Amino acid sequence: MRLRFLGIIPNTPVDDSPTIWLDEDTGDLLIQSYKATEDEVKACQEIGSVPGHGTGVPSHETIIRLPAVMLDYIPRPESGNGEVPRS
Repeated sequence: MRLRFLGIIPNTPVDDSPTIWLDEDTGDLLIQSYKATEDEVKACQEIGSVPGHGTGVPSHETIIRLPAVMLDYIPRPESGNGEVPRS
């Protein structure tokens, strides 16, 4: 796995550090951030996603809260074809 550091929340304290990395091989993002609260998870489950899809969170998944400022670190496709640019 080839990871590239993309960013960390600005002015982050030592113990509070949402961070984003890019897997150069797959284009996937790895995100360290705040765990969603029980109320946030319940709200996500109430809204749901697509008809017929379960609203439970499987044990191998979680819901995180990504601070809006972290969106600046997410790579945007340059070609418009949905692929993440590689460096």
